[in-house]
Amino acid sequence: MNGLIDGALSRARTTLSVMAITILAGIISYINLPKEAEPDVPFPFILVSISHPGISPVDAERLLIKPMEQRLQSLDGVVKMSAKALEGIAYITLEFDVDFDGDQALIDVREQVDIARADLPADTEEPLVLEQNAALFPVMAVMISGDTPERKLEEIARKLQSKLEALPDVLSADLSGNREELLEVIIDPNKLETYNVSQSELIAAVTNNNRLVAAGALDTRQGKFSVKVPGLVESAADVYDIPV
Repeated sequence: MNGLIDGALSRARTTLSVMAITILAGIISYINLPKEAEPDVPFPFILVSISHPGISPVDAERLLIKPMEQRLQSLDGVVKMSAKALEGIAYITLEFDVDFDGDQALIDVREQVDIARADLPADTEEPLVLEQNAALFPVMAVMISGDTPERKLEEIARKLQSKLEALPDVLSADLSGNREELLEVIIDPNKLETYNVSQSELIAAVTNNNRLVAAGALDTRQGKFSVKVPGLVESAADVYDIPV
């Protein structure tokens, strides 16, 4: 070992050259190394989602979860099975062994879900079988809450979303938890009868005036872009202006 050290010190230029080449090769390898923004890291979990609009949590547990659990508990490799019933929907989470075959597990779960589909109520929507992996989850979640009106919170969230999307290292910033605003129109049946307007005619008038009409494309020297005629209802005043 001492001879090797003495030889390296006596040939300092050669040693430094080899070190520089090694560092340069490492930098080039790091730059050319393929990197994935959202690596597909599978988790040993499979989620079964069963939706039934209007069903109570108690009925969801009895009519949705129980028949599905009876079929899924016979699967091989299942370590733990948990379920959660909410209003209108039920979830069943299957935990497999760490060394499970994700593709085969998905096939087995879907086969059992298709069999158990016949035991569910007729109004139940088609169950969804979802694989859990790292690509499905955001790297960071930002929650905004406070004693503030919901519209103000949504306004703050949208401003924050725009600022986060402007960051160079952010691929996307998705907004969730916000509710779409609805405009309720109360019709007086007596006035409809007075003006001799039926309900179907009124609904057709509102529907036809709440559309985005495509008007083709406009080709100029600067480029080609599509033209649209906006006719969407955005406020209560727009509803009052609809001719009936």
